[in-house]
Amino acid sequence: MKDPKVRMKELIQILEPAARAYYQENREIMDNREYDAYYDELVKLENETKTVLAGSPTMKVGYEIVSELPKEVHESRMLSLDKTKEVTQLQTFLGDQIGILSWKMDGLTVVLTYENGELQKAVTRGNGEVGEVITNNAKVFVNLPLKIAFSGRLVIRGEAVIRYSDFKKLNETIADVDARYKNPRNLCSGSVRQLNSEVTAKRNVQFFAFALIVAEGESFHNSCLEQFEWLEKQGFDVVEHVKVTKDSLPDAVEQFSQKIEENDIPSDGLVLLMDDIAYGESLGATAKFPRNAMAFKWKDELAETTLRYIEWSASRTGLINPVAVFDPVELEGTTVKRASVHNLSIMEELELGEGDRITVFKSNMIIPQIAENLTRSGTVRIPDACPVCGGETEIRKNIDVKSLYCVNPNCQAKKIKAFELFVSRDAMNIDGLSSATMEKLIDRGFIKEYADIFHLETWKESIIEMEGFGQKSYENMIESIEKARKTTLPRVIYALGIPGIGVANAKMLSKAFGFDFEKMRAASIEELTEVDGIGTVLAKGWKDYFANSKQNEVVDHLLAELEIEIEHVDTELSLDGKVFVITGAVKQFANRNELKAYIEQRGGKVTSAVSTKTNYLINNDVTSNSSKNKKARELNIPILSEEEFLKITK
Repeated sequence: MKDPKVRMKELIQILEPAARAYYQENREIMDNREYDAYYDELVKLENETKTVLAGSPTMKVGYEIVSELPKEVHESRMLSLDKTKEVTQLQTFLGDQIGILSWKMDGLTVVLTYENGELQKAVTRGNGEVGEVITNNAKVFVNLPLKIAFSGRLVIRGEAVIRYSDFKKLNETIADVDARYKNPRNLCSGSVRQLNSEVTAKRNVQFFAFALIVAEGESFHNSCLEQFEWLEKQGFDVVEHVKVTKDSLPDAVEQFSQKIEENDIPSDGLVLLMDDIAYGESLGATAKFPRNAMAFKWKDELAETTLRYIEWSASRTGLINPVAVFDPVELEGTTVKRASVHNLSIMEELELGEGDRITVFKSNMIIPQIAENLTRSGTVRIPDACPVCGGETEIRKNIDVKSLYCVNPNCQAKKIKAFELFVSRDAMNIDGLSSATMEKLIDRGFIKEYADIFHLETWKESIIEMEGFGQKSYENMIESIEKARKTTLPRVIYALGIPGIGVANAKMLSKAFGFDFEKMRAASIEELTEVDGIGTVLAKGWKDYFANSKQNEVVDHLLAELEIEIEHVDTELSLDGKVFVITGAVKQFANRNELKAYIEQRGGKVTSAVSTKTNYLINNDVTSNSSKNKKARELNIPILSEEEFLKITK
């Protein structure tokens, strides 16, 4: 049997880099369940041996400070909470006392100080003794009162968080999949600790108070519940909480568990706090834990199932992640049959193989994970070809984590940007194909070229089962795709993503060549440069694009799916050579883009700014004092309502 102290050293070496990655570098190298298991084993050994080794994470609190933010020592040391997964242990802890049960929020703890009714200081938890001063960033938290009625000195603690809904929106704006934040806690930590508060302001960070430390001159009748109520009256959002006794505690825990899926605020458990302030303080604290509160972590509901295969999912950066696909099981009230394995290191550690018996769970009752491989056949073969393009793959190691990459620069998964442009509003205008959805469809090999988008009904069942999808989403997407089949030539040209060819150039080229695509495709550089707005560089880019036989094949496949409307240029161009600026709301057209198209169809041009080259400004509010109206008057440019404009086009 291994010497306990030897094992303790091993556990410290496992836990220390994981804690550093999580708290200091805002990334994860192991899931919470795995970390907790190692941590609990270390605590058990320390209790048995009555020895705590130097560097033990059981003696550390929070992250080490590495940023350039100012540092400050906390007035009182901030400790972690002891934890349990047993409701009975919570009941024993509470005894005959009144308790407060609340969410254990998963963000970044912040200490706020108010003087004379104004926010004076905000400091992060840091390592529990020294925190980072983030006052300017706290002032842009969306729900934090900067001034309150109470004029005495107030010190409170709370959690800065980013809601799941805001996290999803923010993450979708990051083009590089591998650069996206893994969870709201990581995003919040990075947002709160910014050196530029403007960045923080864009992240919708919110603050929820969970402890009142000092409120000079105020009495709360020895009750934390009264403190919470008082904070709410001052304008603070307080963590959701309920009053409990030993007998009502199990039901309260169950009620919180039922709210998990709909709870928009990230949490990783519950907190039980003694309501009696004096009694709680009389209990004292250990070196790491206060004795007036305890954390409750959800006991993972495990299900045993059979691993069928590993699906390899490629991203736009070339990273190929393993995803376990197993026989469906019920977990936390939903059917689960897929779980990310994250990287090769984790896959190899689990020794996965087709047909293995595995146990799965939902991390924090939300994210499916593999808990254990019971048979460990280790037969999964790492692919030497990319599942999307068939190109070569290679294994790369970064900070002891092995990952698989596609090295083909022309891999479709890496060309997600081109597909995003293709479905965008000014191109094919296909709703229901967001960046995230497009990436999933490409990862699974459903889309390899543009024409494949018009045959997604082939993969109906698989698409409906995709995370975030369903029958209605699928039907809406297919309806939008079918609608996009009928389109115009300028839209198609712009959608192809030919270097430098924007919406305006696509329209000019179409008109110049009489909306004859084959004539345009075969045009010489000399013919192309005769078109207004097309110079030598753009003309060469056009020629290079259609000099590629594969590119032409992709275009031909696409054209076979489309019904391109025949457009005719009016022989009498009533607006030929005229320059317009459009501002304000429109009434006769669906939107300003439709009015713009109307003008361009008749030989006119639309620009965004009023200048000496402008012939007319279109604004239904002719008498307004908007900046564009003022500029038009200064330059003696006519300002027309839509009705007046339409008269001159007849």
